[in-house]
Amino acid sequence: MTSTSRGLDVSAYQSAQNWKQLKADGLTFAFAKASEGQSTHDPKFGTHIKGIKSAGLVAGAYHFAWPNQSAAKEAANYIAAVKAYAGAGFLHWLDLERYSDGRNYKGRTAAQIKAYATAWIAAVETAFPGQRVGIYTSASDIAAGHVPSGVPLWYPAYPWGAATYARAEVATRPKPSGRTVTIWQFTSTPLDRNLAYMSPSALREWAKGDTDDEGPKPYTPPKFPTGLAPNKAKPSAVTLQRALKATGYMSKSVAESPNYGPKTQAGVIAFHNAHPQYRAAGKRSDPAIGPKGWAALFRLAYGK
Repeated sequence: MTSTSRGLDVSAYQSAQNWKQLKADGLTFAFAKASEGQSTHDPKFGTHIKGIKSAGLVAGAYHFAWPNQSAAKEAANYIAAVKAYAGAGFLHWLDLERYSDGRNYKGRTAAQIKAYATAWIAAVETAFPGQRVGIYTSASDIAAGHVPSGVPLWYPAYPWGAATYARAEVATRPKPSGRTVTIWQFTSTPLDRNLAYMSPSALREWAKGDTDDEGPKPYTPPKFPTGLAPNKAKPSAVTLQRALKATGYMSKSVAESPNYGPKTQAGVIAFHNAHPQYRAAGKRSDPAIGPKGWAALFRLAYGK
């Protein structure tokens, strides 16, 4: 049986919990809702997260996404909400799910939703260097192509309604659309219960950002030719094309080529426009990728 850790997540809908007792009963981690959209903060976030951290649990927070708003403003809202609590080992999650009436997805294509998620993750990674940033999302969002590659996945699916941890621990690990699930939220009754597919000690190490349980090892940016300005550096075109395809900035139907041609440049421009912190200052359409952008693109494509 795969080693697992037990967890909970809470928001303003839940009362304050006895986190120390829950830890004594076997809980390892807990997450609390911090924010939503461009300006809303969860009114109970401070109470929840202080209790979680005080109990010595692996702590984290999540932001409820509105992909039809500004990813930069939403990331800034989340960062402001959590910065006082997000020390080493803190986990960050984008809650990417459609309201029942679709109001937070209205007017957005699958590609635009994925670009929003990619941009939000990049902004939070920049704000909290070395800390884990993942996505909470459904099978339908994954199937629709809303989720970038190479990010930790927190997945909700309730096969039994109310259920115990023991029941979930012996069940088959979910694999929606072939994606590896890091954390499974298996019930919302009476609280949102979760399993992380790591032992408690492994989860604590993973939360430090020092290890990676899926995908390639951390990417080391290449050495660029002597005398080549960093913002003009060009990685291998084929390697770059594969990363652009993995992150959705280039169509998978484009043939690989050793040439840094128009389609490759268009992919880099799309990446830069979604992540303006990596393009040349004041430049909207920047086809030249530098070391920082190169490293950021690979993190998005393949994980840390």
